[in-house]
Amino acid sequence: MEKVSTDTQKYWEALKEVMDPEFPISVVDMGLIYDIKKNGDEIDITMTYTAVSCACMEWIESDIKKRLLEEEEVKTVNINVVWDPPWTVDRLSPEGREKLKYWGVSAR
Repeated sequence: MEKVSTDTQKYWEALKEVMDPEFPISVVDMGLIYDIKKNGDEIDITMTYTAVSCACMEWIESDIKKRLLEEEEVKTVNINVVWDPPWTVDRLSPEGREKLKYWGVSAR
C-alpha cells in the first residue's frame, strides 16, 4: 500500500472490506487501489485491475462506491481506472500474499 495520509486512512480501511470476487482478498490487499483523495464530500479513487479483460470490473467498482457511500460525510465517489503502472504481484500486500498462499495460489 502507498503512503497513506491521515485524512484518507479511514477510506483505505473501509476498502479492506471490499473483496475481489475471484479471490477472498480485499481490493486494498490485492494492490488494486493506487490512490485515494478526499475533496470535501467527494472521494476520488485511482485504481487498476489485474487484467484489461477483468470480467469483474463493474462489480468491484459498484462495491467500492457502495462501501464508501456508507461513510456519512461521503456524497460522491469517482473512480479513475488506470493501466499505467500496470498491476503486478509486487502490488500485493503481505496479507494478500499470505491469503493467496493459503488458497494455494502462488504469488512468487
